[in-house]
Amino acid sequence: MKQLAPALQAHLDDGTTTLGWCWRITRADGVAFGFTDHDRVLNFDGTDFEPESGFTASEVRAGSDLSVDAQDAEGVLSSDRITETDILDGRWDNAEVELWRVNWADPGQRVLLRRGAIGQVRRGRVAFVAEVRSLAHALGQTVGRTFQAGCDAALGDGRCGVNLEAAAFRGTGTVTDILRDRAFTASGLFAFAAGWFAHGTVEWTSGANAGRRAEVLSHDVVDGLAILTLLEAPVRPVAEGDSFLSRAGCDKRVATCGAKFGNVANFRGFPHIPGQDTILRYASRDGGHDGAVL
Repeated sequence: MKQLAPALQAHLDDGTTTLGWCWRITRADGVAFGFTDHDRVLNFDGTDFEPESGFTASEVRAGSDLSVDAQDAEGVLSSDRITETDILDGRWDNAEVELWRVNWADPGQRVLLRRGAIGQVRRGRVAFVAEVRSLAHALGQTVGRTFQAGCDAALGDGRCGVNLEAAAFRGTGTVTDILRDRAFTASGLFAFAAGWFAHGTVEWTSGANAGRRAEVLSHDVVDGLAILTLLEAPVRPVAEGDSFLSRAGCDKRVATCGAKFGNVANFRGFPHIPGQDTILRYASRDGGHDGAVL
């Protein structure tokens, strides 16, 4: 049960209330935004809650079990604070959300009703609708390891141990020609063999995408120039002259772990686990299916 401050409780008991809703959204990059359904700016805890941002919310869907409570928040893409580019760029993904009930006549009288995170975001021509999930959504996340042939560690993390800042695993390049919206040729990577940066990342250091990171689908070499194809097209177009930092990638196979990184001791997969063909085997007289130990 919520414990209300005496001043807020007295205001509620009065019968005539001046209440409004306030939402504070903190993105993963640390930028906080405040929105309110009141007709003027409210301020508390160092955040301005603005009414002219085109942000409204639906009713809260809640249950008494451990299912994820949800609420939809709708915003206008033409708002100065909510842009289509930022949504496509993933800046609003999994942003933290706080829902406050505030006495707009005295913002010091308020109560935090809910916490949650931005879930699925649906975009339209002039607006977006974001799902606000309760903290219970964390209970639905997969916990533990999966038994599989491939490695389940992220390249360069604490479990992997590979130093991606070593000169052998990183290189700087410059875009020389645009082939498609997500493919381009680049100079500066002549020292690396084809496929070295496949499944790796590109971190843009200049241009419209500066500060963004993208995954590399394939890496080819033609006439000394690297051809990089990204997994997804960047939100902002890539232009000739854009510079980037590229880091090596891994296909999660034990052979690659040994040959490319010399890191088999830290391989986090199970390369000798029996596959599905083991289940489908049957006994026969032609050899190889005699029921002996595999």
